[in-house]
Amino acid sequence: MKSLRIWFGCSFGLALSMLFGWSYGFFAIMLPLFVLGRMNRFHLPMLLMVCFSAIWTTLQATFLLEYLQFHPTLLFVAVGIMMLFKCIAMMNPKTYLFGYMGLLVGSIVLNFASYDFIDIEEFNVNLWVISFANILVCALAYWLFPEPNSDVSQDEMITPVKSDIDYISQVAMGWVVAMAAFVVFQVADLYDSLSAQASILIILTPMTLAGSMAMAKIRIIGTALGCVAGMAVQLILGSWFGHGLLFWLAFTIAMGPFCLWLTKGQIKAAIAFSAMSALAVPLTTSLVPEQKDAFFSILYRFSSIFVAVTLTAMVMWVVHHAIRLYLLNHRTA
Repeated sequence: MKSLRIWFGCSFGLALSMLFGWSYGFFAIMLPLFVLGRMNRFHLPMLLMVCFSAIWTTLQATFLLEYLQFHPTLLFVAVGIMMLFKCIAMMNPKTYLFGYMGLLVGSIVLNFASYDFIDIEEFNVNLWVISFANILVCALAYWLFPEPNSDVSQDEMITPVKSDIDYISQVAMGWVVAMAAFVVFQVADLYDSLSAQASILIILTPMTLAGSMAMAKIRIIGTALGCVAGMAVQLILGSWFGHGLLFWLAFTIAMGPFCLWLTKGQIKAAIAFSAMSALAVPLTTSLVPEQKDAFFSILYRFSSIFVAVTLTAMVMWVVHHAIRLYLLNHRTA
């Protein structure tokens, strides 16, 4: 039932984004995927936490850029404090979703808002509407496809923390990587590399070095599979990809195997999540019916994600070992 629930939620989210013409409609697919993949039963407080995190973070990031954009040092310090609190929240299973959503959404908003041609208010309002709609989509999915005899409301992400050194090094590693990504995307003109930016933060989800290294490999494999599926959808539809109903049907069919994998263990679930994002983002942002396909966007997505994930994994390895070495030397001194 869980795979059907995820499949329905993602398909329904896509249908709503097409029906109402939501910009950044990939959020309408990825939010149900993220929530339904983690929770076995309808849990309103958790859904409200995800919605509140999205709203609060967009307001935070927009406010910081509005008033501190022309003061780089103050902006860096303020963003650093914001990101630090998000990383600390990710260390607690009860606030993990709040911290992770804040880290991901905050980084995207800070990147988009730095470009004059981006209407950040429109982006924020679209995300708020999609976040509220996500509650209704998930509620309907749980009602139509209930979990039989399930006493578990959610599968919490438990970060293995064994000592103070582990805790400090994991928070510091996540914070350094998030801030490095912020600086790079503020300095360089990487507007089209949203997927690479998201990938940098996605591989932080385990909040451990070993987990992040494994997530980096999974992210590359899943992205490749999702890109292949996206190209297959375009090739099969051909000149008909501008037909809304056929596009929705082909997209829904392509999502099917990945939704099934989300219930087949942690490794397959992680691959499926990466594949779904690689499938959803190009086909909902770069594809323009009867004007532009998403072929080159898909190729660029894979290459940018491969480079970003590889470099991030190297930075995380260096930062993790440097921090642990410093803490151990400081303790023994």
